Amino acid sequence: MGIFDFLKGEFIDVIHWVDDTHDTMVWRFEREGHEIKYGAKLTVREGQSAVFVHEGQLADVFTPGLYMLETNNMPIMTTLQHWDHGFQSPFKSEIYFVDTTRFNDLKWGTKNPIICRDPEFGPVRLRAFGTYSVRVVDPARFLTEIVGTDGEFTMDEISFQVRNIIVQEFSRVVAGSGIPVLDMAANTGDLGKLVAAEISGTIAEYGLAIPELYIENISLPPAVEAAMDKRTQMGIIGDLGAYTQFSAAEAMTAAAQTPNSGMGAGLGMGMGMAMAQQMGNQFGAGAAGPASGPWGARPAPAAAHPQAPVASGHAAPPPPPPPVEHVWHIAENGATTGPYSKARMGRMAQDGTLTRATLVWTPGQDGWKAAGDVAELAQLFTILPPPPPPPPPGA
Repeated sequence: MGIFDFLKGEFIDVIHWVDDTHDTMVWRFEREGHEIKYGAKLTVREGQSAVFVHEGQLADVFTPGLYMLETNNMPIMTTLQHWDHGFQSPFKSEIYFVDTTRFNDLKWGTKNPIICRDPEFGPVRLRAFGTYSVRVVDPARFLTEIVGTDGEFTMDEISFQVRNIIVQEFSRVVAGSGIPVLDMAANTGDLGKLVAAEISGTIAEYGLAIPELYIENISLPPAVEAAMDKRTQMGIIGDLGAYTQFSAAEAMTAAAQTPNSGMGAGLGMGMGMAMAQQMGNQFGAGAAGPASGPWGARPAPAAAHPQAPVASGHAAPPPPPPPVEHVWHIAENGATTGPYSKARMGRMAQDGTLTRATLVWTPGQDGWKAAGDVAELAQLFTILPPPPPPPPPGA
């Protein structure tokens, strides 16, 4: 290569940066010996800024555009200016490209719960998380305050510090907002804007700005959330007594559909006795009223009832509940029929439809049994006449 080819190469240089990593914030244009040639073309694209550093000092910031580096007041020392140094310039210059676009979908969240005073629940612990975006608005300050001499600075190197600032300001804003926990979901947008405004002063010292900050969720500890779920269920249920009766009826229906479930049978018997007790209480309450008998008749005075205490001031105890009549199911040929009352079972025993070997079941009974082995049904067969004797041999 001749001397003219060498000189031609010294006068031609193109400085630019194309990034495809999506997380690089600052990139240093690498040249051997950090030499910038006279007449070089500097291309700064949209969404970029170029920071010129000469001999360790920040010289200039270039916004998007095309620049020719050839003026005498620019730090563009070349080997042609120092022949006595053998084409080795002692002046070192560097160009740092800064990405000024938004870095989106960055995560933030509270590592530990935030203790707040809620006007309804008292002291509560809150957790929150969300996303934010950040961009460089002052490349020179960002380079001097954060990057330094790092040749390739990524978002991961600053994101942890930004998250800490967001969490600190969020904790202070939420603790002093006075917004009830139940209303925070409706105010996350305003809270996000308020937190972003409080953060802007601190972030500006780094040459950064946060255009957007979103609060995706504010949650309570699991134990508090479980208690709130219970409270919500109580509000949905409304009348607890009616709900209890409905649940008991559902349990009886499910137990009746499971013949071999002794627990279900016992539950059915217990609910039957409870219903009978409730009916007895209603009749007793009706008798105690001034004219509230079941047929509108006025009850007799207390003196007419020798067994009722007169001076004690307490109502007479209700009569015992009537015995619960069993109903029966019959199993034949792999199918079940019923339920049948005891009177119906007696008629079936008379016409031969029910025999001692017929399998029967009633709530409270442990599995299917032959009718002849059930004491309550065995008497149906004892009152029947025995079968007629066979005819004589000569008949």
